[in-house]
Amino acid sequence: MPLLDECARHCPHCGEPIRLLVDLSGGTQSYIEDCAVCCQPILINLWVDADLEGYQLDLRREEDPL
Repeated sequence: MPLLDECARHCPHCGEPIRLLVDLSGGTQSYIEDCAVCCQPILINLWVDADLEGYQLDLRREEDPL
């Protein structure tokens, strides 16, 4: 699996489709990225399999509970 992957998701604020460039080289991580459509901050939780076979993404608004 490549260390950079582009994926399509929907913004948790506006619901519009967005594309994210996911950097798998840092392993499991959480970070904030602004929506390209509505500019609201999105909390991104990334879980990377130890062998880099796959990953999972969870997109939330900052005020949403985990």
